[in-house]
Amino acid sequence: MLRSDTFSYTVQARCSTADAAALLSDLTRQGELHPLIIRVRMLPPRPGAQASYAISDRLAAGPLRFRTTYQADVLISEEDEIVMVARQWPATTVRNHTRLRAEPDGLVRIDVEITLTAPAPLFRYAFRQARAAHLALATRLGAVLDRPDVPPPPT
Repeated sequence: MLRSDTFSYTVQARCSTADAAALLSDLTRQGELHPLIIRVRMLPPRPGAQASYAISDRLAAGPLRFRTTYQADVLISEEDEIVMVARQWPATTVRNHTRLRAEPDGLVRIDVEITLTAPAPLFRYAFRQARAAHLALATRLGAVLDRPDVPPPPT
């Protein structure tokens, strides 16, 4: 039996929507933002995906430390919207729907909704880990995007 729940967060940063979208949709650039990621490898895009990745995370359960690898696909990558889905065995998915909107004075508003689905025995642990990691990412994201030395998106 699968369980599912959603959490969301909002970040504001002084940058363009294009710079924010470029950073958020390129998972190879997520290492400095996502506290669990230890390695990201590009894969050939899966059917229906604009980009696909193999991502390795380092997790902890009490005193145990372990590494897990999963696949993530960027399904939509536009200046105002990004949709990604990550899949991990057994039957665990994380859907990330990000909306970006330019605001006055050079700010961009980034609204993120994360939906995690997992088997009932794993759900509480997986949801707690995902929420903690993404909220930590949110606190880092504004600071990274506010830096004037953030490299421009590749052309």
